[in-house]
Amino acid sequence: MIFDAAVSSPPRLRMFLHAMPKGGDLHNHLGGSVYAEDFVDWATTEGLCVDTAGAGFAKPPCVPGKALDQITRDQPFAYGRLIDSLSMRGWQRGVGRNDVTGHTQFFGSFDKFGVASHGHDAEALAATRRIAAGDNLSYLELDHNPPAMIAATLATPDVPLAAAGLAARYVQEIAAIGPVLDKAIAELDRDEASAHAAMGCGGAMAEAGCGVAVRYLAWGWRALPPAAVFRSLILAFAMAARDPRFVGVNIVQPEDWPVPLRDYDLHMAMFRFLAAKYPGVRLSLHAGELAFAQVPPGDLRDHIAKAVAAGAQRIGHGADIAYEDDARATIATMARHGIAVEINLSSNDAILGLKGTDHPLSLYRQMGVPVVLSTDDQGVLRTDMTQEYVRAAREQGLRYADLKGVARASLEYAFLPGASLWQGRRLGVPVAACAHDFGDPGCRQMLRVSEKARLQAGLEQRFNAFEDNEIEFATLH
Repeated sequence: MIFDAAVSSPPRLRMFLHAMPKGGDLHNHLGGSVYAEDFVDWATTEGLCVDTAGAGFAKPPCVPGKALDQITRDQPFAYGRLIDSLSMRGWQRGVGRNDVTGHTQFFGSFDKFGVASHGHDAEALAATRRIAAGDNLSYLELDHNPPAMIAATLATPDVPLAAAGLAARYVQEIAAIGPVLDKAIAELDRDEASAHAAMGCGGAMAEAGCGVAVRYLAWGWRALPPAAVFRSLILAFAMAARDPRFVGVNIVQPEDWPVPLRDYDLHMAMFRFLAAKYPGVRLSLHAGELAFAQVPPGDLRDHIAKAVAAGAQRIGHGADIAYEDDARATIATMARHGIAVEINLSSNDAILGLKGTDHPLSLYRQMGVPVVLSTDDQGVLRTDMTQEYVRAAREQGLRYADLKGVARASLEYAFLPGASLWQGRRLGVPVAACAHDFGDPGCRQMLRVSEKARLQAGLEQRFNAFEDNEIEFATLH
């Protein structure tokens, strides 16, 4: 088979999988999807400086020799050190590995480029869609909060809050969030319009990124004081209930930090409370982004199980499942209810040191849990979706049929509106209306009214063209 011949040659496998249609990326943080080089360009345009350590950005006036325009023009080694500091590039090549963990290097990168990211959401959207289009993706589900939601969260008074007080606190918070959401929606409207204009969408010279469908997951913070976490989640749920561009809610920040560990049960109580208030809002929860010896054994016991019990319809990472007390029951529940797990191979390797046969990807697949591949923070990690597919093939043993199933699953378990193209989640088995031909009248009607089915049908058509091209190439060579 063509794929089997390619696996033994990493360059050939990369060529094959780059051309392969991959459906959607369901776990992709907009803030981390941008490559460090873009942040440097934006910072240079704004007249920012390199900090005294040469590791991040600083506001002017610049120390002599630290102006970014000078560094990008005349100091290539300093430029290289800056890119290494703002991403995982240097660490992955061994730079500083004796001084800092991958976990610290990864999460520390966000603080270093933060000042350069402000006001550049439109450029980030365009950059992320361009990468997705070049990677043969057709859908992005981006973790993203407009600035108004972030500012409102950070302005939360630090007042005590326990699970018993959630109802009363909700009444106070909900009365004031309307203007925040109004401003956030206006910000997203502006940023999307700017990104569309930058890519020429709707014009004769529209870029390929214009064809990538985008939806968002609003997110809450897990490392802030409880009142701020709750406000962030109220804003996220309310936004997802109001604006159809937001198809669900997530929670971010490192799961192993002291506050997220201490307040994990409280956070799950918040999700259960808000899910009852907003039953139509869907949940993809980061859970189990932990590894053995990273935290005490007691902290590995039940995070995924508790996220599932709180209503998660997808689990992000799920890396420590084998260390949970009742892992078999949790996996069985996920398989039975179609709770997909978002697998981030490069992220789990860099941050958790988890890869190869130690990774639970094969465990999930063997026990019937739907699996999708995703990039997590592709810019910081210096990866893309093709690389995640390469790793799945070379490190996890997935073959072409497996990867095709993963690509189909990425749209099946996306929080897209509309009915699925597939019968009862049997991927590859179309519903009756589309069983013979996507051009049949009943199928055309279904594709008109269901965005999910329309993207799924488009993926199948792309698979047909891809496979025909690969067969033709193999025949000629």
